[in-house]
Amino acid sequence: MYKFFLTVIIAINTFYNIQAKEYNTLERERADSLVKRELEQCGIEFTDSNSVTLLTSGNEKFNDMFCAIRQAKSSVHLEYFNFRNDSIASLLFDILREKVKEGVEVRALFDGFGNDSNNRPLKKKHLRKLREDGINIHEFDPIRFPWINHVWSRDHRKIVVIDGQIAYTGGMNVADYYIKGTEQVGSWHDMHCRIEGPAVSELQRIFARIWRKVTGEDIAADSKYFDAANNHFSGLKPDTTATARRKTVGIINREPRKSPEIIRQFYLAAINSAHDSIKLINPYLTLNRQLKKALKAAVGRGVKVEIMISAKSDIPLTPDCVFYNAHKLMKKGVTVWVYQPGFHHTKVIMTDGQVCTVGSANLNSRSLRFDYEENAVILDRCTTQELSDLFDADIPDCIRMTPENWKQMRTPWQRFVGWFAHLLAPFL
Repeated sequence: MYKFFLTVIIAINTFYNIQAKEYNTLERERADSLVKRELEQCGIEFTDSNSVTLLTSGNEKFNDMFCAIRQAKSSVHLEYFNFRNDSIASLLFDILREKVKEGVEVRALFDGFGNDSNNRPLKKKHLRKLREDGINIHEFDPIRFPWINHVWSRDHRKIVVIDGQIAYTGGMNVADYYIKGTEQVGSWHDMHCRIEGPAVSELQRIFARIWRKVTGEDIAADSKYFDAANNHFSGLKPDTTATARRKTVGIINREPRKSPEIIRQFYLAAINSAHDSIKLINPYLTLNRQLKKALKAAVGRGVKVEIMISAKSDIPLTPDCVFYNAHKLMKKGVTVWVYQPGFHHTKVIMTDGQVCTVGSANLNSRSLRFDYEENAVILDRCTTQELSDLFDADIPDCIRMTPENWKQMRTPWQRFVGWFAHLLAPFL
């Protein structure tokens, strides 16, 4: 009898262990599905037949994009925070002029604040000449008296859609320093991606909405701008992964009053769904309270959390807040890598090798609460692995933040400024 009961107990225990293992496995495989379900509840549509090609430098982005624009047959739509009046913008506009001569419709938008705040802005004479040459270019929300009313809700997106068939998005505006760097920070490290497939149509719709808002012209009803099923482009960097043309992609688009919380909701979903790993790069990591809490909670449940910040930055005060937050997270168990060669302007997150994003949104108050932003959310192991490999490739150029070297990284004054800056994080 004893042996019988012992056998039963062992059998029951084995059964429940197997069930527990199967349950845990299922849970671990569901980070992507959890994120997808969360975003679908927010109205985000995902499509499954996409390719995503990572463009990991300024040279790669502009060479690929210019090659695609030269092949345009119908339309080129560009939406940028700014076009810096330098050699790379000059080359872009020369290519666009040639396309206009061929009968291609060219529409371009730039943000008024983005233009005025860069040190080589497009001036009225430049815009007049571009329009005379057939480039239909407009300024979103020009800065006018009393100025203060133009502080919020800037258009920070970076979107290019060509013939409705391929699209580009990411962290790069149009400027030489993405290739040449700057004297202030040295090399400017950033990335973009090219999307092919049905997700392109959503990026076209985003452009169409802002174009109508600025110009009054409604292009959304014309089917010729939504032709993602056909693709006549060649000579571009290929998506060589095993999941090419089969990637699941959703476009999250932050618009004030329309979808104000969507960027924050995605990042919270990505962090909260993690079981194994989180890798995060973001240049302005001022973070809100919810995101900091989520990252700490992830460490608490055994997730390996790594973040990469830059030793140098292009703006004052914000990087002090970034270092303050990174130090606090480091003390909670987050691995903090400090990138040394230049400024890492990349905005990506990778979760459990299943979920990743490439886009325009920073993890600061402006991107999360005020500005127009857009990110491609990619639920794909291959693309996520590509990004993870890029993260790991940058680690040799980093110093790991430790309790021992923290005071060497930041002087007492810098640590005080960081503390003060974190109080201003809701406005940075």
